[in-house]
Amino acid sequence: MLGVQRKMTDSSSWRPTVSLEVLKKRADLLKKIRAFFYARNVLEVDTPALSIAGNTDPNVESFSTEYTGPGSAGKLYLHTSPEFAMKRLLAAGSGAIYQLCKVFRNGEAGRRHNPEFTMLEWYRPEFDHHQLMDEVEELINDVLGKNEIIRISYQQAFLKYAGIDPLNTEQSELKQCAQQHGLEHVIGMDDASVDDWCDLLIDQVVIPAFGKGRIFIYDYPASQSALAKISDKDSRVAERFELFIDGVELANGFHELTDAQEQQQRFKSENKRREERGLSKLPIDTNLIAALEEGMPDCAGVAVGIDRLLMLILDVDSIADVIAMSSIE
Repeated sequence: MLGVQRKMTDSSSWRPTVSLEVLKKRADLLKKIRAFFYARNVLEVDTPALSIAGNTDPNVESFSTEYTGPGSAGKLYLHTSPEFAMKRLLAAGSGAIYQLCKVFRNGEAGRRHNPEFTMLEWYRPEFDHHQLMDEVEELINDVLGKNEIIRISYQQAFLKYAGIDPLNTEQSELKQCAQQHGLEHVIGMDDASVDDWCDLLIDQVVIPAFGKGRIFIYDYPASQSALAKISDKDSRVAERFELFIDGVELANGFHELTDAQEQQQRFKSENKRREERGLSKLPIDTNLIAALEEGMPDCAGVAVGIDRLLMLILDVDSIADVIAMSSIE
């Protein structure tokens, strides 16, 4: 494990919090990622970090700021992902693209979270989520060393490790399941939805049951996948996957929704859920809707947390050990 320079006194608080060796490891990782995509003829792009729209997902909070210069003054939002702008490029005929950038999520700080972090996101026209899982596995094997990645559906994972079918259940059954696993006194779950209970169980019961190793969980409930296509085989699930390595969520991917009307309706539904939780309604990205109306190619896309990937490479357990300095200290 690499040593980390820690802040010792107030007079040294200006100093970076990691060693030069860690910074070089990060640079090596970014170089390897770029080489991976260069070899596959995937174009690197750069899109704006500011947008007129926020993220309507009730589980993700956007940073906002005020623009006061020439043009249309008003509120702007820092992106929580480059997804919407990249989809506009796809609709304009970019072909396969990727981006390495900083993204921003308000209220997220802890051992695995920082309010700004580095994300890799890429899109593959004519891929479905299973084909994209194949490519994610190639990248992971390239940077972490070759190892098997187990694949299991969301429903199968719950049945095997929690003893409950998440696609055919209700709040009371999920609450009882949580109690059976010692989670009867979780704060804030009094009015929890089915999705809230499933989130708790996958985090506290299902993922820990896998222990060390690499796992793809795919075909999440449709209600948890606002940007993914609904499965033709089972309308209860959407074509979404997540990658977990040693219990750490590393990647989140979708067979992307391309229907403009359906996407707009899902954004409205998310805003309704935000209001039910006492959160502010956010403007919908009308540029994305217009791009989908114009016609975005059938594709799959995925986001990978670069800081978490570097944590795995260096065998450290805190995001503070892999970023040069914190923006909130």
